[in-house]
Amino acid sequence: MDRDKALEMVRKQLPEKRYVHTLGVVETALRLSEKYGGDAKKIELAAIFHDYAKYLPDEEMREIIVKENLPRRLLRFHRELWHAPVGACLVKKEAGIKDEEILNGIRYHTTGRANMTLLEKIVFLADYIEPGRNFPGVDPVRKRAEESLDGAVLLALEQTISFLLSKHSKIYPDTIDAYNDLIDKCKGGVSGE
Repeated sequence: MDRDKALEMVRKQLPEKRYVHTLGVVETALRLSEKYGGDAKKIELAAIFHDYAKYLPDEEMREIIVKENLPRRLLRFHRELWHAPVGACLVKKEAGIKDEEILNGIRYHTTGRANMTLLEKIVFLADYIEPGRNFPGVDPVRKRAEESLDGAVLLALEQTISFLLSKHSKIYPDTIDAYNDLIDKCKGGVSGE
């Protein structure tokens, strides 16, 4: 699928502010791809479609989670996590994208997971640091992204986990797994312990 067609599909699904965010994610993902490598075409498509299902009604997302046999544990966590795996399902059906690497970039852009691929890390990080984002702690992650992709993703995960802990919110297991995996990679830990 070409960029223009993908953007046209996404624009119909999102309010203007979220579409502008998406353009920022695409721009950031392509810049990170240039710096760290990866298939720019796949990264671009995953970035374009990352929030495809963001504004679906909760009940519709809940139905898709059940019908498509997505992890049921999603339903025990905040609805903000639902749009990523639901979006991957819808992009596969509605956009005809069957490349699992692209779909996983969409699927894990909110939670991360252990053993993230380069594409997954880039989309996750681009969503976190795109130019329109303005929250405490974003600038150190942007700075770290200039030095180390893994280091920046780890810092973003640390901040996300700290924020959720401060709100006494549950933390999705994939996020903990992503954090632990990157601690091993970035801090020289031993995997599997």
